[in-house]
Amino acid sequence: MSNPLETFDVAVVGLGALGSAAAYHLAKRGVRTVAFEQFDLGHVRGASHDTSRIIRTSYGATRYVRLATSAYQDWADFEKVAGERLVTVTGGVIFLPADGPYSAGDFTGSLTEVGVPYELLDPDQVRARWPQFDIPENVETVYTPDTGIVNASRTVAALQMQARAHGAELRARTPVTALRPDDAGTVLETAAGPVRARKVVLAADAWTNRLLAPLDAAIPLETMQEQVTYFKPADAEAFDPARFPVWIWEDTDCFYGFPAYGEPTVKAARDVSNNLMTPEDRTFEPSAELLDQLSAFMGATIPASGHVLRTVTCQYAITPDREFVLSPLARYPDIIVALGAGHAFKFTPAIGRILAELALDGESTDDISAFAAPGSAA
Repeated sequence: MSNPLETFDVAVVGLGALGSAAAYHLAKRGVRTVAFEQFDLGHVRGASHDTSRIIRTSYGATRYVRLATSAYQDWADFEKVAGERLVTVTGGVIFLPADGPYSAGDFTGSLTEVGVPYELLDPDQVRARWPQFDIPENVETVYTPDTGIVNASRTVAALQMQARAHGAELRARTPVTALRPDDAGTVLETAAGPVRARKVVLAADAWTNRLLAPLDAAIPLETMQEQVTYFKPADAEAFDPARFPVWIWEDTDCFYGFPAYGEPTVKAARDVSNNLMTPEDRTFEPSAELLDQLSAFMGATIPASGHVLRTVTCQYAITPDREFVLSPLARYPDIIVALGAGHAFKFTPAIGRILAELALDGESTDDISAFAAPGSAA
């Protein structure tokens, strides 16, 4: 006689930021939760490692501003649980060249609609407030005082620790090789044997379609290797968070960066560099061409940012139009997909809560109607 399958209320696949947050929120609600990670916890193969990520409400779309506003409360709640400070508010600027593809009015309009404070600055005002920037005359700047930095690796570790403290089983180095939905939920085939769960939260990012393609439920994704570079300024104090903001340059090529955070360096990167490759083909070697492009931009826009110190790679899995997917699959409603399209870290604790709500309540307290999986009802 065969042994009965090990059974859980919810299984989480992937323990990056979103999966770890889901595991925490599920376990906190008292359901039997298991979570699988194919690599070591805290690995560097995905998009949740390294130190810093931007947190902001400043989006050009109201749906993201509303969700970000909700996420700030979730961050505050989780900091109390974790007993540590994860969010550092610095203020932040969005630079929008007048001849570029993005409009300052989109940002100010969405912020106004949600009631988030902001300032619209001209180049002289920017240079007077932050002389570190050399901004051309044709650039509009949206400043939001609530923008800041979240500690990426510490957040993921704290979520995992709290998930375990609330009873979740986290199984590292245990790849999930197949999902087999049936009338009683889903059987997950894993490297350590099969497990049954009533609901599955799939937060596998670039590896998502390995499990969805055999179900004829693949989601359009482009995967690429991204990179961030740390610059060493001669005067690190000029880039202290009290004196220098988080910044984003919104143009055909987008760039972003941080004040000094935890070390006397300035971190910056191009966003969506289209260095396309699969997880299997990733080189982990930075692109010299992208580094040259970033260095030229930094030299022109933040002249005192200094010389290149080191470059770190990560991985993006980009959905069409970079929209989130936070929803059950149409054909398999017991499988809930979470895809953050390379800009979700700032929403981490809120998305974890939303995924738990979808798994346990069937709906979320946040409006996520814009984030349905392809073919799924909003």
